[in-house]
Amino acid sequence: MSEALSPEEIARKIKRAGIGKAKFDLAQTTILGIMAGAFIALGGVFALTIAVSPELGTGPARLLIGVGFSLGLFLVVVTGSELFTGNNLMVASFFSRRISGRDLSRNWALAFVANLIGALVIVFLLYFSRWWAQADYSFSARTIQIANDKVNLGFGTAFVRGLLANMLVCLAVWMAVAGRSLVDKMIGIILPITAFVAAGFEHSIANMFFLPLGWLVSTDADALAAAGLTTDQIDRLNFGWVAHNLVAVTLGNIIGGALVGLTNWTVYLRRQ
Repeated sequence: MSEALSPEEIARKIKRAGIGKAKFDLAQTTILGIMAGAFIALGGVFALTIAVSPELGTGPARLLIGVGFSLGLFLVVVTGSELFTGNNLMVASFFSRRISGRDLSRNWALAFVANLIGALVIVFLLYFSRWWAQADYSFSARTIQIANDKVNLGFGTAFVRGLLANMLVCLAVWMAVAGRSLVDKMIGIILPITAFVAAGFEHSIANMFFLPLGWLVSTDADALAAAGLTTDQIDRLNFGWVAHNLVAVTLGNIIGGALVGLTNWTVYLRRQ
């Protein structure tokens, strides 16, 4: 592994990246955002596949699930895709007065919607391929259980877990920027992402995958039976409660990511 960039160099690089992102046109931001949403969803597929076999126990299983989910951010970073939660670091460019509030909100809005489209593309592909019916519906059981647990979180709980999740996601991006090689970036991403997944924190783009997929799969009677749940027990797996979770988690993600960006701007870029 090569020598990492210094914290000040990372901050400057993130500021420059934010300026570049603000200059992307509609097609660039949309396409790169769809890619990012799909990549995070693919990380979710890997994580769910690992989650099917919980024989190791809660701690070790969550550790492996987190490692699997790291695939999503690794693909985002290497391909230069537009991930809404990672783009919350653009506050460094905003506070440096290199991009406007309109530039910032435009990028976030486009990335968010495009991420949703990308995640839903993977959701529908998985659903219609009956991926979830594998291993005597054990895949569907975990998919429904995870989605149901998420929609039953209170607004405040989901908000705070979202804040904590995106602090770690943005720190993973920070560490990836510090790396000079592909291996450096991979190692930098794995630990923070594994930590947020293992801790049970909430990521809005990941939930754009987990919640709709769990909702769709729960409409199959055999899948629901495999999860050991009844229709009364999944009464919150519907559009209203999915949206409720996404609003709370998204707000938390914005605050958590902005805190990371603003803190580092204050330390390394403010005087500049």
